[in-house]
Amino acid sequence: MTGRFTYENLLASAAADTRELVRVERREHSALVTLADPERLNALGAALMLQLHARLAELAADPHVRAVVLTGLDPAFCAGGDLELIERGARAVREPGPSDGTAEPWRWIRRQFGGLARLIAGSDTAFIAAVNGAAAGVGLAFALACDVVIASERAVLVPAFGRLGLLPEVGTSWLLTRRLGYHGAFAFFVSGRQVTAQEALALGLVQEVHPHEKLLAAAQEWEQRVLALPPHALEMSKLLLRAAADLPWNQALTMEEFAEPNCFSTSVLPEAAAALKARAERKRG
Repeated sequence: MTGRFTYENLLASAAADTRELVRVERREHSALVTLADPERLNALGAALMLQLHARLAELAADPHVRAVVLTGLDPAFCAGGDLELIERGARAVREPGPSDGTAEPWRWIRRQFGGLARLIAGSDTAFIAAVNGAAAGVGLAFALACDVVIASERAVLVPAFGRLGLLPEVGTSWLLTRRLGYHGAFAFFVSGRQVTAQEALALGLVQEVHPHEKLLAAAQEWEQRVLALPPHALEMSKLLLRAAADLPWNQALTMEEFAEPNCFSTSVLPEAAAALKARAERKRG
C-alpha cells in the first residue's frame, strides 16, 4: 500500500487486491465461509478483512441463509491482525506531519474489526465457528463472537494481545470475564500462552472438540440443528439470549414474558403441541 496511512487508503488498497482470500460455499439455507490465506495463517490483512466483512454481511442480509460456518484453511483458523499492518499503523500515529493521530486506527478497529463482531453477534443468522487450528488475537475474538464454537483437536487459542502491548479487544474482555470470571480472564490475558482445545473445552470457551478430519462434519450437524428450528424461534432466541447476558435475572424473566406470546401467533406452536400430545397419547395407549 502506498500513500499516507489512512482508513480511506487502507480501504482503497484492500479493494484493489484481486485475490480470493475468503471462500464462500452456499448451501440451501446455510453457507461455509473459509479464510483462504494459509501461507500467512489467514492473518487479517486489509484485503482479507474487507472481503470477510463483505461476504458475511451479504449472508447475514439474505433471509434464506439461517446458519453460517466460519473456518480457515489449514493449518490455522486465523493468526489475528496482520503484523505489518499493525506496525505501519503504530508508526504512522507517532510520525510527525499531517495526521488524524489515533483516529485512523480507531476507524479501522471500530468499523472493520468491531463492525464484524457486531455483525456476527447482532444478526439473526446463527454463526458456528469451526476452529481448525490456531486462533489468535482478533481471530480468536471473531471465533468467540460466534453463537457456537467447536474445535479440532489441533486447535489452540492464543491470547496474543498482551505480547503486542495491546488490550483484550473486539469484545473479548466482555466474553472472557463472563466465561472465566475476572481472575480467570486476567490470567488468560497475562499468561498469553496457547490454550489447547481440551483446555478450552474445560474452560467453557468451546462447546465441543472433534478429530480434525471430522470438524466440518460436526459443524454441519450444528447447522442441521439450527435449521430444524422454526425460523422465528432461532431469531428471537438469539436476540433474547444475547441480551440476557447483560440483564439482572428479574429483567431477563420479564423480557422472556413479553417475548413468549409472539410464539403463540405462529402456526408452528399449535401444530407442534398437537403432535406432542398425540405422541404422549400413543405411549399411554
